[in-house]
Amino acid sequence: MTNEFTAIFECDGDWYIAYCPEIPGANAQGRTKDEARESLAEAISLILADRREDMLRGLPDDRIGSRRRYARASLSRKSAGNSP
Repeated sequence: MTNEFTAIFECDGDWYIAYCPEIPGANAQGRTKDEARESLAEAISLILADRREDMLRGLPDDRIGSRRRYARASLSRKSAGNSP
């Protein structure tokens, strides 16, 4: 399953800062915009996996099922501020 999320990028000196407004706590940084994007996608995937595990905690095994799907983040390209 692939989900699309918004990625906001800001340039701060030599670093790119990225965050996803749809997912609180999903933020990242990188020396390049691509590095920041990859790091943000990983952060989103980890947050969603953690939320899924929290949701499943305490459910009987027969209610969970044998197939586990993990979301893969796909980020749209948006920039904020003066980033190139």
